[in-house]
Amino acid sequence: MSPNEMLAIGMIAVLFTLLLIGLPVAVAIAASAFVFGYAGFGPALFNLLPSRIYGVVTNYTFLAIPLFVFMGVMLEKSRLAEELIDVVGHLFGRIAGGMGVAIILVGVLLGAATGIVGATIVTLGLLTLPPLLRRGYPKFLATGMICASGTLGQIIPPSLVLILLAEILGESVGTMFAAAMVPGLALAGVYILAILAVAAWRPALMPPIPAEERAALPTRVLLRKVVVVLGPPVGLVFAVLGSIIGGIAAPTEAASMGALGALVFVALSGRLTRDLLWQVARSTLLISAMVFFILIMAQVFGLAFRGLGGEHLVERMFEWVPGGVNGALLFMMLLVFVLGFFLEWIEITYIALPLFLPFFANAGVDLVWLGVLICVNLQTSFLTPPFGWSLFFLKGVAPKEVTTLDIYKGAIPFIGLQFVALALVFLFPGLATWLPEAIGW
Repeated sequence: MSPNEMLAIGMIAVLFTLLLIGLPVAVAIAASAFVFGYAGFGPALFNLLPSRIYGVVTNYTFLAIPLFVFMGVMLEKSRLAEELIDVVGHLFGRIAGGMGVAIILVGVLLGAATGIVGATIVTLGLLTLPPLLRRGYPKFLATGMICASGTLGQIIPPSLVLILLAEILGESVGTMFAAAMVPGLALAGVYILAILAVAAWRPALMPPIPAEERAALPTRVLLRKVVVVLGPPVGLVFAVLGSIIGGIAAPTEAASMGALGALVFVALSGRLTRDLLWQVARSTLLISAMVFFILIMAQVFGLAFRGLGGEHLVERMFEWVPGGVNGALLFMMLLVFVLGFFLEWIEITYIALPLFLPFFANAGVDLVWLGVLICVNLQTSFLTPPFGWSLFFLKGVAPKEVTTLDIYKGAIPFIGLQFVALALVFLFPGLATWLPEAIGW
């Protein structure tokens, strides 16, 4: 092994050490990359950087990120979730397990409308966990449904994960959105079928909404609220995603219309205030700045790692894995799953994945299918104890009687269901590739 390759290994080790001790992600990436890159090939590193950074800050597609973030934060802070849960909950509240079905469907809608996993889980936890516990749902079952529903925003378009993956994979954003649509909805369907099956087997675990509570909202009023509450956000999501997937608008153009549509929707609802607009603008700035800072620092890391011969190390590592390309793919899925315990999705997407993708591209693997597999896998790691981020989000807002162990127990069945979905996408690539091919992407 050459001295430069030893430096590449040291750079990876130092990066993970800095992350584990709590250093901010972008700072850890920059520190490890600059130190080891300079040690490997000196000042030449700085000569190559400007063009790489310029490529990030002038990338037209990346303009969609702050626009989608604005759209999501605006809808999230406008109490959209509260109304959705009330309406959808009453729609399905007559059947055993109906509230569970409603939570999954609201997770799909919020995932498509906001794409912010933490905000979705916190909102669902605050609004639905106390009523579920009052109605007799076991603590582990209620928390598991909320965590699983909240993580759907990782794969349901317009997920930021898909936008960044499109850039890394060299695919269009529309292709990735179309590819993730069927697997994302299929995963939600798997959740719903499992909830209904458990409710049919043990109705007492998931009782329907009491008749007197349903009577407080007559059918005519409920139907009117369905149109008023569900119509605008669903129409906005379909307009944004449909225009991208259908090739009518570029992702940035569609995102700008989505941001404007969210602003108009909140204004028409009478909730647009100066304070709300300030909160949304501030949150959008903070989230977007964090994403772009990491993206820029990732260029430094990628440049240094490749310059030190890291790509050849990765190729040799996969050659040691038995089972050929499928064995290497399973190994990478396991590695991404484990990394999800410790790292945020953006670090995994923009630091770890570029190290592995050249091997699979050279092996002829369909990168669109691979990207969807990675998305479903990242969802699984978000749910897995003891480090799943979704579990931490819910614990922060759960009532005192709900313990960490309750949340861990609740997540385990849904992790199993996510592995089922991951296996389905692995065994039947057409789930991910059918829609892009059907619309000619």
